[in-house]
Amino acid sequence: MGVVFWKELADHFSSRRFMILLAIIVLTGVWAIYASGQSIRQEAEGIPTDFVFLLLLTSQSGGLLSLATFIGLLGPLVGIMLGFDAISGEYARGTLSRVLSQPIYRDSLINGKFLAGLATVAILWASILLLVIGLGITLVGFPPNAEELWRMLIFTLVGIFYVGFWLALALLFSLLFQRTVTAALGSLALWLFLAIFAPLIAQVVAGFIVPSPSTAEELTRQADIASIISRISPSTLFGESVNILLNPTARLLGIALPEQTQGILLTPLALGQSLLLILPQVTTLFALVAVCFGISYIKFMRSEIRA
Repeated sequence: MGVVFWKELADHFSSRRFMILLAIIVLTGVWAIYASGQSIRQEAEGIPTDFVFLLLLTSQSGGLLSLATFIGLLGPLVGIMLGFDAISGEYARGTLSRVLSQPIYRDSLINGKFLAGLATVAILWASILLLVIGLGITLVGFPPNAEELWRMLIFTLVGIFYVGFWLALALLFSLLFQRTVTAALGSLALWLFLAIFAPLIAQVVAGFIVPSPSTAEELTRQADIASIISRISPSTLFGESVNILLNPTARLLGIALPEQTQGILLTPLALGQSLLLILPQVTTLFALVAVCFGISYIKFMRSEIRA
């Protein structure tokens, strides 16, 4: 497995498509961080200094999306790009039977490919985190505190799970279709459906269940139903996790009635309390990665491979 892992890792970092996508993410990320840092410096008097580095990830400035939102949109493309031809490309080139004729077991091959893709994703997220810290220190003039570092590290871990799901899904499609173009189109189609159409469908279904809400309770119930349905999308799970992690004052994942928030001080939550709020979302993301890769593993171990 180690041989396959290092070979695949070298292929990923020498791939032109990966370098192009990496350059897009890094350049856009640098611009977003720079614009957010300049905005924070101009409004330094009205911004608490406890969580300035978290604002670099979440604030929108210069007509750009926040860095966390931008990564959430482009992260699936990285996972799909790393996995859609992992097996189908070997089928197309006719090299799969040659590789397995060597003293390499099937499980070592698929495990090495998946772990190499996951390591590439981890290196990419870690690089973005270091970029945020380095540029942030340059722009604001002081380093992040311990809680900011922990929150950003956990944000990186959640992002790895999130992109890892799309990597495992693309690997599964690569096995099911055995054609590179079909696997890529299927992965992209599912990504567009879950990211764009799933929230719209959730709103429509919630409108059927609670039609024409006239009171605050009915409006809240409709929003809760739409939120629950939209959680079939990993993008929603990732967005909710990021909102709680990078915004310490956030206490709810949906709409709250005025009587529910009456008397609550808008003080930052402790890290442990924020983690309790997003524990279902993070657990679900991890479970989705495990299920997709488990199905891919079983499919590959039972498939017939001919020269």
